[in-house]
Amino acid sequence: MDDKIATIKNWLGTGSINIFGLPMSGKDTQGVKLAETFGAKLLSSGIIIRAKEAELHKNLSGHGALIPTNVFYEWILPYFSRDDLAGFPLILSSVGRWAGEENQILSTATEANHPIKAVILLNISEADVENRWRAAKTLGDRGDRRDDRDINTFHTRLEEFRTKTIPVLQHYKELDLLINVNGDQSREAVFEEIINKLYAKAISSQPTA
Repeated sequence: MDDKIATIKNWLGTGSINIFGLPMSGKDTQGVKLAETFGAKLLSSGIIIRAKEAELHKNLSGHGALIPTNVFYEWILPYFSRDDLAGFPLILSSVGRWAGEENQILSTATEANHPIKAVILLNISEADVENRWRAAKTLGDRGDRRDDRDINTFHTRLEEFRTKTIPVLQHYKELDLLINVNGDQSREAVFEEIINKLYAKAISSQPTA
């Protein structure tokens, strides 16, 4: 595992890995683990948006819908050129979820010397993520997030993923950046599969003699 991680780090450089998945699929959990493993900085659009909403006393995402693209650009894109992120690889948690935003993310990341090297999709069924949501509500371990507050809002988030984010992932697939990972496993097994598939991509990206 250590040799694989070293190979991935060398291939990644100061580049980015963007992680996608349905709500409750484990994006931030795996993002934190990957950031720790690669000495990277985690950039979560959801965390940034919720913090910005609290700061500005706005509620753009609390009903489950994605924030407008122009607001997303204003709030998220400046992070790529921040001095405290310079020189580090980035782990992105669902940055650019609305069809069309991926092109701006690709160009902005490249200009900031954080080119997107891979896009991971944590595959899990809607039924399974809904079960996870209900379990989390029972345990009360998600905090007081407005976008998690009721089942109708959660269903809106699922619909947003179907209609707006699936086309984003299709575009990444066409660019040969998409890596599919089985998200319906233990956290450890998901992480191991991510490492194995990133390693395979790193190896396949090496120039041949």
